[in-house]
Amino acid sequence: MRSSLLALVALAFLRIVIGLHFFLEGVSHLRDPDWSSAGFRKAAVGPLADRFRSSLPETGTWSATLGTASRRSTAEAVGEWQESVVATWRKRLDERGKVVKLDGQGRKKAEDAVGVAGEELAAWLAGIGSDLEEYRLDVLRLADKTSGRVAAEVPFERERVAKKRRELDRQASGWMAEATAIGQRLEAMWDESLSAADRRRVADAMPQSSLWQADQFVSWSLVTIGGCLVVGLLTKFNAVGGICFLASVVATQPFWVPGAQPTYNQWVEIAALLVIAALPTGGWIGLDYFLQAWCPFSRCRRVSGTNSTP
Repeated sequence: MRSSLLALVALAFLRIVIGLHFFLEGVSHLRDPDWSSAGFRKAAVGPLADRFRSSLPETGTWSATLGTASRRSTAEAVGEWQESVVATWRKRLDERGKVVKLDGQGRKKAEDAVGVAGEELAAWLAGIGSDLEEYRLDVLRLADKTSGRVAAEVPFERERVAKKRRELDRQASGWMAEATAIGQRLEAMWDESLSAADRRRVADAMPQSSLWQADQFVSWSLVTIGGCLVVGLLTKFNAVGGICFLASVVATQPFWVPGAQPTYNQWVEIAALLVIAALPTGGWIGLDYFLQAWCPFSRCRRVSGTNSTP
């Protein structure tokens, strides 16, 4: 009986510790306004990498212009991307105008600010023209390399391709961040003519990106799963939810893909959650004990009776 009691306490302790880990991770994400899963998604490798990267926001149409392997001139691609960025700013202005109406003079001032920001963007792009030219050549070289069988079959070649892709992604992210900063300064200029109440209205009404929505869902899911595991509420269901989340993390770094980051910690927690899901630990030391007692079905009462503490 002593060993059985020790096993019950150990399993309950395991459930609570894992629950606390999930809960604290979710809370930290919600408290940090700068947290984003963008870096995690960009680092994804393997067959599901493109799927994880598909929800990443981008400034303008980078992936269809400068980021695509095409033979057209860099100047043409730069011009098209610049136009897409300015078009995004104008669309943003129209969305703001639906929330806070501007008079004729205010609208003209806002549109003039877009023109000034567009000139700043053009001047900045002209300054990094040679870097963009080299970047475009690297994109073409990478596309040619990945189209052959060698890059797919030779391990060290796959690793070199993955490393080069990460390098190009970092470059593109840095340039898009610079353009985004220009857009943020533009919006700050628009806000100067608004009252504090109107600024809050505009901020609340602006649509959030799909990445932000996904990050909020993940953060609140971690908080919910963790909290329920700590108190032993719907333990099996939340343990399976935790397994699904960790499986998505592991899927971004398949261990058989060269250059994949180690996921030992996630595998350990998956194994622990499988044990928690397989055994009625919530009913032993947790709120599931009361749920079993209140369940109107005979099977629930039978499980409750057989899972009571020795």
